[in-house]
Amino acid sequence: MSDREALRLDFLRSAGLAEAVRAPLPGDASTRRYERLTTASGASLMLMDQAPAAESQPCDPSWTPEQRHAHGWNAVARLSAGRIEAFAAVAAHLKSLGLSAPEIVAVDAPNGLAVIEDFGDALFANVINAGAEEAPLYRAAVEALAVLHAAPTPDVLNGAAGDWPLLTYDQTALQGGADLFVEWLPKLIPSLAFNDDAVAEWRAVWAPITAAGEAGATVMAHRDYHAENLIRLDGKTGAASVGLIDFQDAVKAHPSWDLHSLLQDARRDVSPALEALALDHYFALRPETDREAFMAAYKGLAALNEARILGIFARLVARDAKPKYAAFMPRMWAHLNANLKAPSLEAVAAWMDRHVPEDLRR
Repeated sequence: MSDREALRLDFLRSAGLAEAVRAPLPGDASTRRYERLTTASGASLMLMDQAPAAESQPCDPSWTPEQRHAHGWNAVARLSAGRIEAFAAVAAHLKSLGLSAPEIVAVDAPNGLAVIEDFGDALFANVINAGAEEAPLYRAAVEALAVLHAAPTPDVLNGAAGDWPLLTYDQTALQGGADLFVEWLPKLIPSLAFNDDAVAEWRAVWAPITAAGEAGATVMAHRDYHAENLIRLDGKTGAASVGLIDFQDAVKAHPSWDLHSLLQDARRDVSPALEALALDHYFALRPETDREAFMAAYKGLAALNEARILGIFARLVARDAKPKYAAFMPRMWAHLNANLKAPSLEAVAAWMDRHVPEDLRR
């Protein structure tokens, strides 16, 4: 028996769940793992397992950009390193707003273990594939965001495992994400090569986008808000009908961030008509929003996010031997190519024209 398994067993025993039947769930691209627990009474719970030592340190709020780069990727991008404290604190904040986050049943933050409420398997992506109508689900997802965006955004969150800072998705984090593109695309596509001048120009053309993203960072962003992280909860309506999971990397960000993550999804097609419907619904719920300015930021940050995700997928394929992610890249190229038509992205589009042949952008 591994030391990690011994910790899991001790934790389950202390939580009164030693006899629960354990069923591991398929993994994703993270170092986190889940098990479904079925108790003797037939109740279903989830074991969340994230060993703190499996990742580099999360960002200390006091660190400079230079210190963040020295401490590793989680500090640069302001990721939580999967810390249970972050999940519990974000969950408590979401629940305080009437949104649906899992209850924390038991927690051992120092060892990276928690038992949480099981929302089931009705992921939006799954129920849509099974024939559910898309529009009501996406409207509900937008309603949940509108609730979140209307609420005050605290600097520090408190949950069952203690306090957690809600950091800003700032220029360092945004540019760090964009830089994954120039770092990893050449490792997947050897014909691409970006010299120091090209990389310096890459950062310069994104600077206005990252500056606007930091300046407009006024709301909590889930940060990974898409159809495989949202669960339909039967018996609830409106915003509360959306079960929220995988939100431990929440940050203070521009309110467009979660919207473009939802509507320009890497894993499934969202039609232009559905995207327009969802955006109209958001603006109807948030009538004080300057739509023109919002949409300029939406397109800019969506394009940056798509460059980031293309870099991540290239890394997963080239370094981690996970070829399934290559199948998602054409969808991200299509989104990026469409967003680059925006006037505010003319400089980024010109960089692409000079450095990435059109036949590779598909």
